[in-house]
Amino acid sequence: MHKWILALVAALSVGAALATPATVVMLDAENMTCPACGITIRKALEKVPGVADVKVDTRAKTVTVTFESSQTDAAGIARAVTEAGFPAMVRTGGE
Repeated sequence: MHKWILALVAALSVGAALATPATVVMLDAENMTCPACGITIRKALEKVPGVADVKVDTRAKTVTVTFESSQTDAAGIARAVTEAGFPAMVRTGGE
């Protein structure tokens, strides 16, 4: 029984070590005017594989997305937001 538990713990440890760390990207998005815009953007990003979390700030016109870089990239996320009707560009640098 103890060997089985140790094997399970070892397997889980290896899996955790191999997991890709989450990546965070901030986008500047146009045309956001109300809370419904945030809902639309969230629904569009739910369809993108690897997206783990979405925060929409309609006042600042930004979208912050946490995602697995092994499944998507910042360009794919920006494309999904743009296709939802909110032209988006990845924010670069220390802005």
